[in-house]
Amino acid sequence: MKPFITLGIESSCDETSVAVIADGTVIRSNIISSQLEQHAKFGGVVPEIAARCHLEAVLPIYRLALAEAGITLEEVDLIAATYGPGLIGSLLVGLSFAKGLALAKKIPFIGVNHIEGHIYANILERPEVKPPLVCLTVSGGHTDLLYLEKWGSYRILGRTRDDAAGEAFDKVARVLGLGYPGGPQIDRIAREAADDLEFVQPKGFGGNYDFSFSGLKTAVINYLHRQKQLGEAVDSARVAASFQRQAVAQLTSRLFKAVDDLGVRTILLSGGVAANSKLRQVCLAEAERRGIRCLYPPLTLCTDNAAMIAAAGYFRFQSEGPSDLEITAQPDLCL
Repeated sequence: MKPFITLGIESSCDETSVAVIADGTVIRSNIISSQLEQHAKFGGVVPEIAARCHLEAVLPIYRLALAEAGITLEEVDLIAATYGPGLIGSLLVGLSFAKGLALAKKIPFIGVNHIEGHIYANILERPEVKPPLVCLTVSGGHTDLLYLEKWGSYRILGRTRDDAAGEAFDKVARVLGLGYPGGPQIDRIAREAADDLEFVQPKGFGGNYDFSFSGLKTAVINYLHRQKQLGEAVDSARVAASFQRQAVAQLTSRLFKAVDDLGVRTILLSGGVAANSKLRQVCLAEAERRGIRCLYPPLTLCTDNAAMIAAAGYFRFQSEGPSDLEITAQPDLCL
């Protein structure tokens, strides 16, 4: 029986990616073009540069993805593309390219929520995973704690009230002079360092699951300014490790509170910050202590990629059918 082939396209921020997925879970190709060098000199993503880079990359990446998968466009059964959230210029490149292909070849098209894509990255490695479960999605733009009673059905338990976790990692890394992107740099230098500095933590929001990283980030910056004013040396690794410990503690405290409150036996991590070794270590240890499953994607599927968009699009298409080709990019799209 011929497999159902989905072509996925992702361009929400600063990675141009095209993937080919069979039957929703089998990766035939997943090509990712990073713009890291173009943005590193600015200490963060410049939207106008990102959009221009997507324009240059999307066609060659598309051709490479088809070639690696060993197929032609005529063999594609569905085209899935991110339509939000993200940078408007970046979104428009991938979305317009996908809709053009779909229209030209009369292939069904479906728009995919980028956050939903991150969740589905988990089933590309473990298609046997089934809800109910709790998923912690953490990246440079999002920090969401979600309850999934079934695939495609999401209840938002908590969100960040200010900075996303990944954004806080990037800002702390910048003031420490570690470069961009900051998350991997903090993770790297923190691994062998003492983490005994105490910074401010939010006291909670009336017992709910919301997050706040602005105060923690500001406390680290204030500490560094104070050390500079006093003429005292700063141990960057110690600061990074202490910040990371407290950021991870906030994430995991909300996550496992939800586990207790809802009685689920499976938790998922997704998004770029799911690659953080400290977050994985703490979640795995606590899950093992409780006798539940903790799952997360491989590192290549934590970053923005089109394989996760194709997977999410495939399952959404099975239940809802195609999207209208008049669908527009939505930079502030919610799950």
